[in-house]
Amino acid sequence: NIAGCSVTDGEIDRNSQCRLIRDGKVIFDNTKISTLRRGKDDAKSVATGFECGIKIDRYEDIKVGDIIETYKIEAVGRTLE
Repeated sequence: NIAGCSVTDGEIDRNSQCRLIRDGKVIFDNTKISTLRRGKDDAKSVATGFECGIKIDRYEDIKVGDIIETYKIEAVGRTLE
């Protein structure tokens, strides 16, 4: 299943991790976006205000009203002050 989505805040990047939220509870977490499309074309990222299609890796039960949050995990090195 590919979810038809509208980006409300930030930017969705194809290489981001994502979680699925339904009724305020996290249903599925720590997975990747397997497909990100704008129209019929594959996209690397989609900005705020645009619509897209998203397929979540290893999850098929997407319903109307679900929220997909994307995030990136970055390693930040220590610095001495």
